[in-house]
Amino acid sequence: MGLDSYVNTFGSVCKQKYGERIRKLTIDAKFTCPNRDGTLGKGGCTYCNVASFSHEHKTELSIQEQLAQGRERLSTKSSKYIAYFQAYTSTYDEYLILKQKYDEAVQDTDIVGLCVGTRPDCVPDEVLELLVGYQNDGVDVWLELGLQSANDLTLKKINRGHTFAAYEDTVKRARRLGIKVCTHLILGLPGEEHADYLQTLQKVLAVGVDGLKLHPLHIVEGSTMAKAWRNGKMQLLELESYAYSVGELIRHTPKEVIFHRVTAYAKKPMLLGPDWCAYRWNGLVAIVDDLEQKGGQGKYLENSL
Repeated sequence: MGLDSYVNTFGSVCKQKYGERIRKLTIDAKFTCPNRDGTLGKGGCTYCNVASFSHEHKTELSIQEQLAQGRERLSTKSSKYIAYFQAYTSTYDEYLILKQKYDEAVQDTDIVGLCVGTRPDCVPDEVLELLVGYQNDGVDVWLELGLQSANDLTLKKINRGHTFAAYEDTVKRARRLGIKVCTHLILGLPGEEHADYLQTLQKVLAVGVDGLKLHPLHIVEGSTMAKAWRNGKMQLLELESYAYSVGELIRHTPKEVIFHRVTAYAKKPMLLGPDWCAYRWNGLVAIVDDLEQKGGQGKYLENSL
């Protein structure tokens, strides 16, 4: 059986809602980040590929051209898609510029959803009101927040430039307006272990969340962490440890929370380690095996009421 048999996945929720599989079309709208442009810093997060800062944007295509190209690249087509502003901090610009870019992304009738990825400290009220407007027009809106860890010491260590309090404030303001929030978490950050991942999850659930994305820490060329890894100062998660922790987090998560992702991979030679992250299916197969053996989403909560 697949992940959908044990987890409330984004894919299964969309299929139930729309009657077919909905695909995300990623967009690079040439945003930057306050942790890159000097507002907060110039080094970026320690896991980011700093070498790419001078040539961050790999495309000169318009948003409409990127969406068209994304449709063509898909091996299996759909009649409905989600426009996903994935690259960098996609709320970090002036209101009118954001509106122009979002408007362009949702103008086609086959775009039924809008996902906006950003930092917790870059979401003013006017941006939330803008997103509410699309939602009121029938667009399925998701605000994706990169938290990574709820531990402020960890956030400082990886040079995130924000605190958990900033995340909590943004989530509460967004969900008060009815905007769905998907939170990104990284497992394997320096100084953290399984108990820390569980603590982060509990704090995120206590604030309130609609979706989760889980990622293993992987080291990429050009990052600050790459230097530490090469000097033997970093230990990376083994596949078995990652699958165990993800399984435990899933079993501690209420069934109504939607998992948008439970693992991630990167391509060599950009990827330095761990090696298992070079293959798309390694993490997923190990996680499904764990869930099959120990139970799926919400199992640990079933007898807690």
